[in-house]
Amino acid sequence: MFPQRLDSPLAYDIAKAMMDGFNRHYRLFRTESARAKHRFETADWHGQQRAQRERIEFYDLRVKEATTRLEKEFKAGEQPMDVWQQVKLHYIGLLVDHHQPELAETFFNSVTTKILHRTHFHNDFIFVRPAVSTEYIENDEPGALPTYRSYYPTRETLGETVERIITNFQLQRAFDDLPRDAGYVVQAMSARLVQVKLRANFQIQVLSSLFFRNKGAYVVGKIINGFNEVPFALPILHNKAGALIIDACLFGEDDMQGLFSFARAYFMVDMEIPSAYVQFLRSLMPRKPRNELYNALGLAKQGKTLFYRDFLYHTKHSSDKFRIAPGIKGMVMLVFDLPSFPYVFKVIKDWYPPPKDTTREQIKGKYLLVKQHDRVGRMADTLEYSEVAFARDRFEDELIEEIRKFAPSQLEISDRDGDGQEEVIIKHLYIERRMIPLNIYLQEAFDAGRTSEADSAAAGNARDQIEAAVIEYGNAIKDLVAANIFPGDMLWKNFGVTRNGKVVFYDYDEIEYITDCNFRQVPKARNEEDEMSGEVWYKVGPHDVFPETFGPFLLGNDAVRDVFMKHHADLLEASFWQQHKERIQAGYVHDVFPYERNKRFVRKVAQAVA
Repeated sequence: MFPQRLDSPLAYDIAKAMMDGFNRHYRLFRTESARAKHRFETADWHGQQRAQRERIEFYDLRVKEATTRLEKEFKAGEQPMDVWQQVKLHYIGLLVDHHQPELAETFFNSVTTKILHRTHFHNDFIFVRPAVSTEYIENDEPGALPTYRSYYPTRETLGETVERIITNFQLQRAFDDLPRDAGYVVQAMSARLVQVKLRANFQIQVLSSLFFRNKGAYVVGKIINGFNEVPFALPILHNKAGALIIDACLFGEDDMQGLFSFARAYFMVDMEIPSAYVQFLRSLMPRKPRNELYNALGLAKQGKTLFYRDFLYHTKHSSDKFRIAPGIKGMVMLVFDLPSFPYVFKVIKDWYPPPKDTTREQIKGKYLLVKQHDRVGRMADTLEYSEVAFARDRFEDELIEEIRKFAPSQLEISDRDGDGQEEVIIKHLYIERRMIPLNIYLQEAFDAGRTSEADSAAAGNARDQIEAAVIEYGNAIKDLVAANIFPGDMLWKNFGVTRNGKVVFYDYDEIEYITDCNFRQVPKARNEEDEMSGEVWYKVGPHDVFPETFGPFLLGNDAVRDVFMKHHADLLEASFWQQHKERIQAGYVHDVFPYERNKRFVRKVAQAVA
């Protein structure tokens, strides 16, 4: 029931204490994000990676702090429900002029669910829908930065404007040659504006904070001319001499989607009003879900909140059923999906057949490693949930039986809410973007090639699809190697193809750090008996890897083998892996670019980036 009066002397104090906890969280989050600028200026790449990992833990630490305080000072868990209803109303009042109201609502939900110790919560006690609008929020305090800056160049002053855009970020490190790089940017922009009439509203809008990730800083903005808007991003890197350079000019929604991919590490951005940044980014990438943009900005809990709201909305407006996901079933994870929804749901099985030797906690540790690590565009991000309830009538019986067989500890079917509706409750699951499994993608190309042999054009398209996928597969592994990740199980089924043709790894139960692996050549046979033996006759340690043995498992198809050996034969050599391991151990941080190398200005400068 909605409270008629706010008569609890504790309700406001609880709400205020909870808001204090959130404000502390966001202050620390923002401070750490702002420090990324100094780490970039000083080329502290290891510090940048460490900060990106540690910042992920900030939220849970602050929730724990707030929960402890509320229990200690107010015995919050013992308060009756009418007090909690009043707490929520007071909290809404505190959100009215807040600059991060949507994040504060999510924080309230996190703390409340910890304190009330319930699996499901009546809507009166948490924010199922947002209570406060995030539109048109501005920071009117003196000296506050606007969300974005607007520049009004002419064709003649475009170069000067680009230089001013860069210098306004006040990077404390010299550029190698900023006028030269601005000239390259102008050339790239002019190619978009040639034979185009510049309208009265011609302008460039640029977000006021740089986006930092790994060894790069990114200027993000858009060109507006008449009714057209063209998104762009300028990556700023260090060259070999340690000076700054603008490395490329990325244009269009596809380039921006690649930059903000769900398979990449989170950015560090100093934002006073995150919802305004998300609104601006949505204008650049209208197909990008808001939850993925919040994730990309490092606000993963808000991303989870928005994802779940989107999911509930989708299930309300759809009628298809959850099913066992198509493809080869995994030994460790049970995977199901809803055909109309572009995500898959993964549950850790209760037992694993040989040769798998692992535990539930070890698998959860691997997924946490991926969450905290640089995913270099090659490992899918995951959303992790506990105690998720689904309507029972939306599940195929075959799927229920599959869960009962392989993960009974993770399944409950009951009317836990007491509303007469039976629910399927999954104790713990991961949710990932759906991709086409690479083995299925290749098989479709093989089939298309066979059925279109009389059509040379169609057969050629099938061959091109196979070649592009195999090259991408090898590139994905090499990017993972550069990020100190050994995939473990490199079978085609463990990789997926995104809608942009990017190959991404998504099976994490066997990943290891490259630096923890021992890459060896298979010893020469001692005699003919060894050579003919079907068993391994040499000693193998727990972390030994023999790259030359990958071939028989991966290259059974001649078309695949030909492409692989042409472009990625080095992946079958122990020396390739060992050399990368030694460089990583020596402290080298590899460059992994979130854009194609042919977009780089370095080809004009003939100057490699360190």
